Amino acid sequence: MSESIHSEQYEEEDERPELSHLASWSVSSHKYGFGVDNLRDGNDNTFWQSEGPQPHLIDLSFPKRVHISAISVHMSHPRDDSYTPSKLSIRAGTGLHDLQEVRHMEFNKPDGWISIILRPMEINENDQEKEGPPIPCHHLRIIILSNHLNGKDTHVRGLKVFGSKIHSQNPSFTPISPLSQSSSNQGSGLRNTTGKQLLELGHDGLSGFTSNQFKMHEFIR
Repeated sequence: MSESIHSEQYEEEDERPELSHLASWSVSSHKYGFGVDNLRDGNDNTFWQSEGPQPHLIDLSFPKRVHISAISVHMSHPRDDSYTPSKLSIRAGTGLHDLQEVRHMEFNKPDGWISIILRPMEINENDQEKEGPPIPCHHLRIIILSNHLNGKDTHVRGLKVFGSKIHSQNPSFTPISPLSQSSSNQGSGLRNTTGKQLLELGHDGLSGFTSNQFKMHEFIR
């Protein structure tokens, strides 16, 4: 399913941890002098340029499980023209063997940082997506499927990976586990449980399944 709605831009005051420094980075190909380091240097005047057949891949491998809520990609159609990505797939899993697509995005001449929520719950009247529970994974892959005007190689000027927003602790509040409540009380328990806690309990925040069998497949979305 293709999606063209861009998520809201994340600001530093959101206290959202940036996780990409924890990962080992690799790309499917690069032109000499325009390698993977240009994705991480924080300078939008530099860029990674692929040099090979499509699709083009960016891989982030984490040494331990992380919970990812969103990514931000910096693209610039005014500067990159046919090198600008137009279709992008985001996949996550425990490794290369079980990657599952979590978002498929389409862009129309993007310019600047585009933030993409990995598990959107709904869209408000301003076409902004509400964030759902984060996705647990060890490996994240961003696939550039095609470029503007069917360009062959691609330019990406930056990439960031975000965890869940850090909320201030409320000492008077104790999360309620849906596993310890009766069916009549489960609804209120889920509303007061964070996405990360839901996933650790074997619950995706979307359905009513909390069985051991469900927990076995918490990485496959």
